[in-house]
Amino acid sequence: MPGHLNHRYLIALGSNVRHAAYGGPRGVLAAAIGALEQEGLRLVCQAPVITSRPIGPSRRAYANGAVLVDSVLEPEALLAALKRVESRFGRRRGQSWGARVLDCDIVLWDGGAWHGPHLTIPHLQFRDRDFVLRPAAVIAPLWWDPLTGRTLRQLHARSARRKRMGKARHP
Repeated sequence: MPGHLNHRYLIALGSNVRHAAYGGPRGVLAAAIGALEQEGLRLVCQAPVITSRPIGPSRRAYANGAVLVDSVLEPEALLAALKRVESRFGRRRGQSWGARVLDCDIVLWDGGAWHGPHLTIPHLQFRDRDFVLRPAAVIAPLWWDPLTGRTLRQLHARSARRKRMGKARHP
């Protein structure tokens, strides 16, 4: 019977556009957590929000965070719920890497790896994104990546080391 088991998910959140009702990006993330709960997700833990530089053409800094949630939803149903939340916040489909009111990505789930037509878990690029790893490692440091076998703490340490080495080469 689908939906009878609870699953735990790690979801990355990001915003770099002000919302008329919720204010700046940090306010958007706080409101987004409430919207996730309205979709039937149970908040387990929330990481502190960090500020990060944008990737791509957007020039605005991002507020990034992560949450652990429990849900009866299977991955594709959860993705649909996240897309509904993004849409309610004014997220428009189109330009990749552009400014956005809200971005919600499934990073990991307790079922290991998942491959569907519109979703891959673990998230394909999360290992290279400090703005995902840093908040995620705070709330789930021992959760391991099913593809590398490394914990989020280990992945974040590797990412931070690469970042420091890159700065040392390019002062």
